[in-house]
Amino acid sequence: MNSVTVASPAKLNLYLAVTGRRVDGFHNLVSLVAQVKWGDVLKVEWRKAKGGSSEAGDGFSLECSDPGVPMDGSNLVLRAARAFRAASGWREDVSFSLEKRIPMGAGLGGGSSNAVAALRALNHLAGGPLGDGALAGLAAQLGSDCALFLHEGPVAMRGRGEIIEALGPVARLRGRKVLIFKPGFGIATAEAYRALARGSNYLPAGEAEARLAGWLGDPNAPAAELLFNSFERVAFAKYLALPTLLDDLRRRFDLAPLMTGSGSACFAFPREGTGAFSDAVAAAIREAWGPSAFVVETEIA
Repeated sequence: MNSVTVASPAKLNLYLAVTGRRVDGFHNLVSLVAQVKWGDVLKVEWRKAKGGSSEAGDGFSLECSDPGVPMDGSNLVLRAARAFRAASGWREDVSFSLEKRIPMGAGLGGGSSNAVAALRALNHLAGGPLGDGALAGLAAQLGSDCALFLHEGPVAMRGRGEIIEALGPVARLRGRKVLIFKPGFGIATAEAYRALARGSNYLPAGEAEARLAGWLGDPNAPAAELLFNSFERVAFAKYLALPTLLDDLRRRFDLAPLMTGSGSACFAFPREGTGAFSDAVAAAIREAWGPSAFVVETEIA
């Protein structure tokens, strides 16, 4: 086999409590994260490098369906490929083709998911030289929320995002319909953390852990009881289009929408027992945010 195509799913932070700034400049957090059944698609092809090494450049090439995606050394697919080569010693030439569906600046983890998709695909093509622990180590080096994409099902994420606790099947979440929507603008993660730090908008670690433990310990607690995001306060203060629409969706459709990650994407579950979303919800989003609004319906994986 000289090619493989892998899914690169988006993620949703159903619970995201930032608990404080660390001495290394990062922030500690407590989060429950779920992947969805929608996202990017990455195709990886390799050809044996002449002489067993790459003689022209680094032997990696990347094509992407979205012209806005950076194609330089900052691209996480290429960074993952270089990290894999250094760790594994596998030195074949590789071509990547990324079908980009996850919008940038959304808080949906698109770049991190792409990086892990590249690691998994390369490890498969190379015959599995790296075990789970080594892959997790590489993922953590590439980005704070990369490691979660190595796991199936919801996970609890701690530290700066690199400490992952697999939660196994969570019946309240698996297969739940969810609507993801994003305005025409994005929010840079670094900007969001700076704003959070300026106002010390942190949730104490003990309270953050207690909230999550309480929800996980009560199998009858609905998903809506868990929803929380520390970033909403600072994002909503600057980007008024976000709280204006979310308040409207609560009032008109009895939804419990939440921003994911550092934004600007948001999501909402339909109330249990109400079936699929109506076209009216998507229409309300586009009416509020205009034709540049992004809307997709999917399910929790």
